[in-house]
Amino acid sequence: MIHGTLLQGKTALITGAARGIGRAIALQFAAQGCSIAFTDREYREQTISTLHELEQMGVKCRAYASDAADYEAAHRLAKEVLEEFGRIDILVNNAGITRDALMLRMTEKQWDEVLSDNLKSAFNNIHAVAPIMLRQRSGSIISLSSVVGLNGNVGQANYAASKAGIVALTKTTAKELGSRGIRANALAPGFILTNMTASLPKETVDEFVKSIPMHRGGSPEEVANVALFLASDLSSYVSGEVIQVNGAMV
Repeated sequence: MIHGTLLQGKTALITGAARGIGRAIALQFAAQGCSIAFTDREYREQTISTLHELEQMGVKCRAYASDAADYEAAHRLAKEVLEEFGRIDILVNNAGITRDALMLRMTEKQWDEVLSDNLKSAFNNIHAVAPIMLRQRSGSIISLSSVVGLNGNVGQANYAASKAGIVALTKTTAKELGSRGIRANALAPGFILTNMTASLPKETVDEFVKSIPMHRGGSPEEVANVALFLASDLSSYVSGEVIQVNGAMV
C-alpha cells in the first residue's frame, strides 16, 4: 500500500535489490509511489519474494536478472527499463560483494572480483542511465559506499578501495552532470544488520557495537530513509555529497 507521494510519478532502477539494503530501499521508494525496476544477478526465491511484496504495494514493478558488473548487460538493462517504464528518474547503485582477506594474503581474483562488482558496476550503470537522464534534464543517482571506504578496514583492502572509488566517482559525476539537472550522491552505511552481518560471530558483532556511540547496529530501513531523502525533491540542492549512516561510529 502506498503511504506517501514523495516519489509519485517517478521510476527507480535499483541494482541488487532482492534483499538487504537494496530491498529496503525498493520498499521505501514504493511506499512513496515510485515505480520500481530492480535487479538480482539471477532469479532466486528471494527475488520473487521481493517482487511480490512490491506488487502488493500497488506500484508498477519488475525484476530483471542482470549482472551489474557486465558493461553490455548494464546498457541492455537501461534500454529495457526505459522501454518498459518510459523513464528513469532515480538510479541506485547498490549491487556489491565482499571477498575479505588480509592484503598480503589476498589473491588477484579476490581483488578483481570486488573492484568489478562494486566499482565497475556503478560506472556501468551510470554510463548507461546518464544519457536517459540528460534527455529528461533531471535525475538522482545514489551509490552505496561504506564507512570502510572512508576509513579503511583490516582485511578489506579490496572492499575499502572499491567503496572509496564510489566516493570519487560520485563527486565527479555530480560535477559533470550537474548543469543538466542531474544530482549524484553517495551513502556510506556503517554497521548495518543484514543477512551478511547475521553470519558474523557474536564476538565480532560486539566489537563493532562497542565502537558505535548509539550502542547498536543500524537497520536497512534506516539507510533506506536517507536514500529516500536523496531520491526526492527534498534534496533538490544536494549533490556531490557522501552521507554517513553509522550512528556516529568511530
